[in-house]
Amino acid sequence: MPEGDSIYRAAQALHRALAGKTVTSFETVLPKLARVDEDAPVTGRTIERVTSAGKNLIIEFSGDLHLHTHMKMNGSWHIYRSGERWKRPRRDMRIVIGTGEYVAVAFTVPVAEFHTSRSLARDNDLRSMGPDLLGATFDRDEALRRIRGKPDEEIANVLLNQRVLAGIGNIWKSESLFCAGVDPFHHVADLDDAQLERIVDCAFKLLRRSAGGRSEFSVYGRGGDPCRRCGTPIRYRKQGVDVRGTYWCPKCQV
Repeated sequence: MPEGDSIYRAAQALHRALAGKTVTSFETVLPKLARVDEDAPVTGRTIERVTSAGKNLIIEFSGDLHLHTHMKMNGSWHIYRSGERWKRPRRDMRIVIGTGEYVAVAFTVPVAEFHTSRSLARDNDLRSMGPDLLGATFDRDEALRRIRGKPDEEIANVLLNQRVLAGIGNIWKSESLFCAGVDPFHHVADLDDAQLERIVDCAFKLLRRSAGGRSEFSVYGRGGDPCRRCGTPIRYRKQGVDVRGTYWCPKCQV
């Protein structure tokens, strides 16, 4: 599943390629988008900016039109030069935005909606989203308040809740808890303020480092391998109602 750092990088890449350019072609297989395009064509508009919010990616066009997409498990945006061969089959295509130089293609994107500025501000998922770890302004105190509001839940599951803290997925859940030295199966109520603050600070540091193109996994995907810090074998276990995989070091995360 794409996490906040990969969505941030995708938005940055799309912005560099498309911002300020005029849309020369627009295609979609999604009926809801196609109906809007029929009434208010996307072609001819200027792409003003591309931004991310947690795991959401938003393309803003002139004329107060916003394309909101969410990648869920398998969605992705690709950028090609005009005429370049796609790396995925056409059957996976959901949206194509063409400019004179580049073509942006959304593959297997499950959530895609057009909005005005007003309707985007009312979007329930975006409005209820927790503080964005990669946002221009990150409210650390609000993030801690929302985490403390889930006292009976295991901390690893709380970190995946986008209404608590936006941007963390399975990778950075495991990595942030290793960085903070916290057992992923502890309930929030069992953790003190210093531990919670350390978790949030680690998540903030790791996601921003990865968004800048620098990342190394200490535990994620390393089940059975020796911990880089103490040599103890990394453990792996399914966790939560969604049975998401968790990696941790039983010695470093006591």
